[in-house]
Amino acid sequence: MKKITKETYIDWYRDMFFWRKFEDKLAAVYIQQKVRGFLHLYNGQEAVLAGALHAMEIGKDRMITAYRNHVQPIGLGVDPKKVMAELYGKETGTSMGLGGSMHIFSKEFKFHGGHGIVGGQIPLGAGMAFGDKYFGRDSVTLCFMGDGAVRQGSLHETLNLAALWKLPVVFIVENNGYAMGTSVARTASHQEIWKLGLGYEIPCEPVDGMNPELVAISIDKAIKRARSNKGPSFLEMKTYRYRGHSMSDAQHYRTKKEVEEYKKIDPIFQVKEIILKKKYCKPFDLEKIEEQVKNQILECEKFAEESNYPDKNVMYDSVYEQNDYPFLKHKLS
Repeated sequence: MKKITKETYIDWYRDMFFWRKFEDKLAAVYIQQKVRGFLHLYNGQEAVLAGALHAMEIGKDRMITAYRNHVQPIGLGVDPKKVMAELYGKETGTSMGLGGSMHIFSKEFKFHGGHGIVGGQIPLGAGMAFGDKYFGRDSVTLCFMGDGAVRQGSLHETLNLAALWKLPVVFIVENNGYAMGTSVARTASHQEIWKLGLGYEIPCEPVDGMNPELVAISIDKAIKRARSNKGPSFLEMKTYRYRGHSMSDAQHYRTKKEVEEYKKIDPIFQVKEIILKKKYCKPFDLEKIEEQVKNQILECEKFAEESNYPDKNVMYDSVYEQNDYPFLKHKLS
């Protein structure tokens, strides 16, 4: 794994602060009905992504996740302006505005979605790893899922085959405590999700998902195992989300006091405290970073606002081949 230095911590602070403000801006424009449909925000879980990005080889390794997927492609290198435009449904978005909030995608940066079906990305992640192994590509797939998705039967089928075929995949559960509005305690007879790997003899462990350094160390170990043809790992990142499951979530299943308690271990504040305690930079330097981030967010918003919506033909072309369906000529005229 790349060494964790003071520059690493400063980069983590810049990235995590940007992701938080990016999601906050989306929440604001969602209320203004500029972003439609469902909107699932990543606030509170940033340390998981920061640590994962540090451990993986960007440009070689792959990432696939569920519908809480706005900031992951940004971390991999996708232009955040294009991600913002995609959420606005504009033609300058990552999928020309046709994917929206839950289906961000970038083949160029090896981000394979954004998937709206709970657990649907799990067998896909193993399938991509199978393809890399079959064709001799030295890539590892990081397959993320929520704690609710682990109750899907597809996870167990996938773990079985991934272990049997020693696929180069790392399964990462972002356990934020609630599957929509249902706590982990109400969905199974156990609360230690990481132990599911034991049944398939897959290396597995719990990780403090609010600490990017611990996340990086754990995922690095799993990636090295996968790249050396020793098969998958199953990691449970114990994290927390500060906003509701989606913007329409009234959050009746938890108290404000609980949320406030978890905010005391906010991963962004933890990183900031380490930077200041170890004197990696001065408070003024962090204030400059914060100001730069806020300006960048405004640029993303401006780009999305000023971009055009896709032509209606684009929607038809994504579903039909017009030459095979002559009747569409009437619809498109």
